[in-house]
Amino acid sequence: MEPILTINNLTKKFGYLTAVKNLSFSIQKGNVYGILGPNGSGKSTTLGIVLNVVNKTKGDFHWFDGNVSTHDALKRVGAIIERPNFYPYMSAEQNLKLVCRIKGVSESKIDEKLAVVGLLDRKDHKFRTYSLGMKQRLAIASALLNDPEILILDEPTNGLDPQGIHQIRQIIKDIAAKGTTILLASHLLDEVEKVCSHVVVLRKGEKLYSGRVDEMINSYGFFELKTENDLALLEALKAHTNIGNVKVEGDLITAFLNGPMSASDFNKLMFEKGIFLSHLVKRKESLEEQFLQLTDNLN
Repeated sequence: MEPILTINNLTKKFGYLTAVKNLSFSIQKGNVYGILGPNGSGKSTTLGIVLNVVNKTKGDFHWFDGNVSTHDALKRVGAIIERPNFYPYMSAEQNLKLVCRIKGVSESKIDEKLAVVGLLDRKDHKFRTYSLGMKQRLAIASALLNDPEILILDEPTNGLDPQGIHQIRQIIKDIAAKGTTILLASHLLDEVEKVCSHVVVLRKGEKLYSGRVDEMINSYGFFELKTENDLALLEALKAHTNIGNVKVEGDLITAFLNGPMSASDFNKLMFEKGIFLSHLVKRKESLEEQFLQLTDNLN
């Protein structure tokens, strides 16, 4: 598959602070990648380096096949890494015309890109009348004006209400469905799980995981359990080879599976041991559980 961005052992230090440490991963054409991590994990710094707005300390990266300069490669990239910054007393269309002049691209795509983000009917309205969600959508339209091969978004839904979040996520999916590669940074597990095909998990500048989202959450799942005899249940779980981590929160016991087991087989086994379950639900492990287990190992 054709690589769009390749990062090798990238490190960035700010004085004594190491923001990014020996980071390596690659972005392949046609996928939606999420860089996932809490605030301060190095997501924005990494994006800043590959977009030439932050200088690296060591390591390297290259765009596409490596035979094109970063300056020329970035003409094929669309990016939003800061809050949308347009002229408040100009309309959306006027602002995008200005962007076209700055980027040196044709104004012919303005209506098309406004339609992509659902703002064509508001193109004559002044930017200052836009909601935060509309401002973010206009920024996405602006980043699409040069028909980029990859769209880079830093925390695209930050500060938005639920409707605004839903709209942005749907726009990202629609853009990706038309073949544009997308790289987004987010601290929201839910966002990555719903939008991305691939994920790079960062913690304190280090990579914890890189790969497909569905492979990361392709676990055996977990049981949510309640019983009158917690002690006996915990002992039985501890002795079972297919049970891994066990978490107790109030009267709810969560048992993570490290092997295949159906709820009915587990219920039968507990019954035979004289343990009667008042609550038994088997769930698929979410990205959140996987992420917490991954980061817990490093605490």
